[in-house]
Amino acid sequence: MTARALVTGPTAGIGNSFARLLAAQGTDLVLVARDEQRLEQLAQRLRAEHGVDAEVLRADLTDDMDLARVANRITDNARPVDLLVNNAGASVAGWFGTTDIADEDRQLDLLVRAPMHLMDAALKAMSGRGRGAIINVASVAAFTPRGAYSAHKSWLVNLSQWAHLQYAEAGIAVQALCPGFTRTEFHQRMDADISDIPRWMWLTSDKVAKASLKDLRKGKPLSIPSLRYKVLATLARHLPIRLVANVAKRGR
Repeated sequence: MTARALVTGPTAGIGNSFARLLAAQGTDLVLVARDEQRLEQLAQRLRAEHGVDAEVLRADLTDDMDLARVANRITDNARPVDLLVNNAGASVAGWFGTTDIADEDRQLDLLVRAPMHLMDAALKAMSGRGRGAIINVASVAAFTPRGAYSAHKSWLVNLSQWAHLQYAEAGIAVQALCPGFTRTEFHQRMDADISDIPRWMWLTSDKVAKASLKDLRKGKPLSIPSLRYKVLATLARHLPIRLVANVAKRGR
């Protein structure tokens, strides 16, 4: 397994599952998030439980200077990052055109600009070493027309699949991870009403991260955890777009 992984947004949800699973496999970590206290608590726990090196890097990825610091950490060949997990994310509660455009700008920075910059840094550093891997946490929303959020995730899936092909000869694997509804703090933070989401649609963050790492080992550029979401994603990609849009409009 990789020697060191940098995980963005590891204090909760899918990012936290990645951090814990990787640490259990003996992978050293660079943990990146805005909440330094939660980062330190997580790092201390992983060091104590698994004996790994857990480095804390407090950063707001929507801030240019903070983003540059994280990118510079990725390109530090003295302490190479072998796996980048672009997980940090959030969303805006409301449809594009009704929301505050400043909020949309911040979402664009977090979901598109930040992973683009960190991918760029990782590809350049990893190409020089001839090995490495990148996991970009997207969403099954990428396969449906659902406003700005799904557009951002569609962009990330497209770039990831291209990069996987483009940089294969350089020894770099790139994966787009596309989970469905997952039990995390995501919906709570955006104050979204999820009471009407059926229980069968929910995944656990551990299951999502485990599926991603398993698919990464198999060299799969697209990871869609669970059979039910594989079926739904396939239907979304092949049914008429108007039908898909009407169904997608029913829930968040």
